[in-house]
Amino acid sequence: MIKISDLFKVKYGVNLELNQLKLSSNGINFVSRTAKNNGVSARVKMMPNVEPIPAGTISVAGGGSVMESFLQTKPYYSGRDLYYLTPLIELTDQQKLFYCACLRANKYRFNYGRQANRTLKDLRIPSLEDIPDWVNKEDITRFDNAKVPFTYGVMKSFDVRSWKEFDYESIFQIKKGKRLTKLNMIVGDTPYIGAIDSNNGYRQFIQQKPIHDGNTITVSYNGSVAEAFYQPQPFWATDDVNVLYPKFQMNKYCALFLCTVIRKEKYRFNYGRKWHMERMNVSKIKLPVAKDGQPDFEYMENYIKSLSFSSQI
Repeated sequence: MIKISDLFKVKYGVNLELNQLKLSSNGINFVSRTAKNNGVSARVKMMPNVEPIPAGTISVAGGGSVMESFLQTKPYYSGRDLYYLTPLIELTDQQKLFYCACLRANKYRFNYGRQANRTLKDLRIPSLEDIPDWVNKEDITRFDNAKVPFTYGVMKSFDVRSWKEFDYESIFQIKKGKRLTKLNMIVGDTPYIGAIDSNNGYRQFIQQKPIHDGNTITVSYNGSVAEAFYQPQPFWATDDVNVLYPKFQMNKYCALFLCTVIRKEKYRFNYGRKWHMERMNVSKIKLPVAKDGQPDFEYMENYIKSLSFSSQI
């Protein structure tokens, strides 16, 4: 681990007041302490005597939504209590986005009375050598043409008090994964799903034939318990993973909604209380309800489609 100041130059932003600027749809981004929209709260007309903060820097909220951090791809102005980080060495956008996530992970250190100002430069982050390999391999250009769907914002909130509990076994057929030792693994094209909490559960690709179908959900019952991922293609799952086969017509949007709900069950389990197949069969899952009293899968699908960047799923 290293200090932020070992990898970035930390500077205070230009400290402008939005209500004193002229809004302009063709203007420059105004980045504030908000946690939404990549930190951009408006576009404003450029001021001849104020130099914008350069593109390629990371904005960090020192107050408000403390430690909300975003990679800014265009020059921008900033509001009060906003810092920006300029890399001391060349970093890829993938690496900068990784460090944005690392910065947000420090939110718990701050509150209304303790802002991220003097201590920001001394916070600890992973060194370049500690960045996981998958970060550098990630293709972030697939989001370049992502569009916000016309329904965005219409379904942003819901009342879970109206949801109903269902037995897992009533909506899923639950199957187990199968143990495979490293000694018997051969590099190939079949996804191997482990009981981990990242990379959609993918540990590696193996030559063995898939043992489970795609369009299913994997849930770790050991290790990273209750980590749930949608698997779009056939795969091999380790024996620490349960595989949920839908008893309804499931698509990727509905599956992602269900994965989020399933992960909320983490607090119920630990090293001594696994979420094994027998226990999962009799567990309850709380879901939106249709008029017929059955899970409202159409609502789940439409909710995910209403979110930003859903067009890239």
